[in-house]
Amino acid sequence: MFLHSDFQIIIFSLKRRFLIIVFVLNAMILSAQVTLNADGSGNTYELINSKLAPSGNVIETPDVLPDGNHAAFGRHIAEVWDADLNKYVFEFYAHLDSGETGVLDNDMSTLKTDRQRVEIKTYATSPANLKATLGETATYKWRFKVPVGFQPSSNFTHIHQIKAVDGDDSNPIFTLTPRKGTPNKLELIYVKDMNSSTDKKVIVDLSKFEGIWVEATETIKVGGSGTYDILIKRVDNGVTVLAYTNSNIATIRPDNSFIRPKWGIYRSLLDAASLRDESIRFSDFSITEGTLSTEDFMVNKQESLLISNPVDTNLVLSESILNNYDGIKIYNTNGQLIVSSKITSIQFDVSNLKSGFYVVAFLKNNTETKSFKFIKK
Repeated sequence: MFLHSDFQIIIFSLKRRFLIIVFVLNAMILSAQVTLNADGSGNTYELINSKLAPSGNVIETPDVLPDGNHAAFGRHIAEVWDADLNKYVFEFYAHLDSGETGVLDNDMSTLKTDRQRVEIKTYATSPANLKATLGETATYKWRFKVPVGFQPSSNFTHIHQIKAVDGDDSNPIFTLTPRKGTPNKLELIYVKDMNSSTDKKVIVDLSKFEGIWVEATETIKVGGSGTYDILIKRVDNGVTVLAYTNSNIATIRPDNSFIRPKWGIYRSLLDAASLRDESIRFSDFSITEGTLSTEDFMVNKQESLLISNPVDTNLVLSESILNNYDGIKIYNTNGQLIVSSKITSIQFDVSNLKSGFYVVAFLKNNTETKSFKFIKK
């Protein structure tokens, strides 16, 4: 026969076990996320490797191998203080020549001198949670700043790649590529497989990125019929500068083992006369696979309550949006502005929009301060 005190002990024990289970589950969720930030210690390559491949080397720069060029310059990735973010960040350097010797930074991977590569990556020796395999969902977040006057090649200057591993792996699946033009552009490029042509999904003016920090969030469900989503916003005011979503796209090729990210500068030197010594800054790298962290989940849960989703004929806004914002903009998956209006009621007519994915941004005093994705039925 249980006494009242015995019953309380049992309940406490069950609660304690439940709390332990919750703690363990949260730890498992958080363990799927890896973050990388500069700390100013100077051991830059060691720091990067400790996060992205503790038992290997993820650095691809001309100074890391005996056959590489420009070793006299030293490390081509440094940690520098950034006044805008008020912290240390990573700065990647690509040199057209080294001054007195005239030796080009070469491509560490192929040792070719018609291109140069200063990149970091995940790869085969990286932990399993940094290699996105069939059926997994990977979310990559990072910040970057392209300097004012950045001079890209007319051929290619990749600053981010999603690479396939094994089998059909010569061309990256997705790239962010600044390209020389009038004016210069930033392209989101997709290549389905070796038999497919280059598909430029989004093209925007590079000037939107020069001299400012932007934050990219890229989410990929890995599969032959996978999903791809990227949203790039200014850090200072939250304004969207590039957005693209596709709910049915091949994000891995049939003979690939996994996909992986790369960041840095990988550029062609075939039009070297139009290039210069170049740099780009990166910060706040984050890789999450399988599930979101508890914090991210709660943020997304709260944000999802602000608008109805999916949407039929009217975008039903919350009282919070109605009371705190005075304008609305809607972008398609190519980043094109298709709706710009004042907010006058809790229901906003979107019946003229075609079915698909969109990004809605809310304005306060003509400044975009919050944006969400939604699906139009």
